[in-house]
Amino acid sequence: MPRVLVMIPSGEVYNHDSVRWYRYQDVQRSINHYHNIGDAFVFDSTLKLLNFTKLRTLTISEFREEDVDRLREEFDYVVLRGSNYIHSEMDWECAEAVLKRLGLPVLAFGIGAQAPVDGRIELSESTKNVLRLISDSTESVGVRGAYTAQVLSDLGIRNARIIGCPTAFRKNDPELKISLPKVDEVRKIGLTIRREVSPAYARDIRQYLTFHRNLIKSFAGRFETTLFAQGEIEEKKLVLGTPDQKEEAISSLKDNSWVSQWYMDEDVERLYRTRLFYSDVVADYDAAVSACDLVLGYRLHGNLMALANGIPSIYFTYDSRTREFADTFKIPSFDVFSDKVFRLSDFWDQSSFDGFNGAYRQVFAAMQNFLNENNIDHKMGKSSEISQFKKAATV
Repeated sequence: MPRVLVMIPSGEVYNHDSVRWYRYQDVQRSINHYHNIGDAFVFDSTLKLLNFTKLRTLTISEFREEDVDRLREEFDYVVLRGSNYIHSEMDWECAEAVLKRLGLPVLAFGIGAQAPVDGRIELSESTKNVLRLISDSTESVGVRGAYTAQVLSDLGIRNARIIGCPTAFRKNDPELKISLPKVDEVRKIGLTIRREVSPAYARDIRQYLTFHRNLIKSFAGRFETTLFAQGEIEEKKLVLGTPDQKEEAISSLKDNSWVSQWYMDEDVERLYRTRLFYSDVVADYDAAVSACDLVLGYRLHGNLMALANGIPSIYFTYDSRTREFADTFKIPSFDVFSDKVFRLSDFWDQSSFDGFNGAYRQVFAAMQNFLNENNIDHKMGKSSEISQFKKAATV
């Protein structure tokens, strides 16, 4: 059974393969700190796919030769948790020196690139060097979709495999399918919200936020709706904070010009006070989305968590990351910058999800193949769909 180092984890591990935020019970310790709990979804899901006996963090914030040499003797390979690492602002700290000295295989587990609104992606030499080190250390590099594979190909990295994201496969169910209930049977809706957004990646902030606001109000008026937040400070305070912190959060939101103009009206404020969900424990999200009849919205991993539990989900795409996820898994999606009007009835047809059902099986097989060809001990069984998707997923 392998001994595994984790590079850039997101949370503490308990019960062998479950993840929650560090010292999660001490709420006030991190109440003013933004951390995207979706990253913990990926970490938790990754561990649930792997067999291992020992797990430890690989520190890249500093480089000590003697520590790295000891780790080389004690561990078998490194997992780089899947995330949005390939962009112009990524800081790899001392990773290049650490990985060179360590010399162990580094399994990139569904990493992704972020395209800017305008122009080509610009990467630092550090990012390029780390990606090449990872590529040279293993048979293949696991990426979330075709755009990321192309970015790596442009760097001369030709061994990318499109494997989506471990979150989709956290239940280890190769036969998972989405079967739509009748629309009049839908009662409970989960809406994954993302109020914070960067103009570098979303081209029209006003349209993004006003669409977001109207979507929240529309669904809350028709269904029993839960708003799933994933770590923004104000949203977190409204769920976990003291009464004073809750009021501070509302004041902070209203002081934000974008939010006050285009997002937070009286209805949204009321829903924020009464319908928000947030937790620092991944298992809590797993249970919460499983109780919904439909989950839709902006969050990559929140939506994917629902699909992994067999719950229908619809993506609202607004940047290259959300589009890449929807394209990889053929998930029904709606572009928030389109001129169209979103109508749930337009998506409420089984054929809308049959594309996902087929893509899921293919990407599940691609993930199996990826782990097998890198000699990783895992829980996903042997692949039964190797040929065509493996060819298509190799750049």
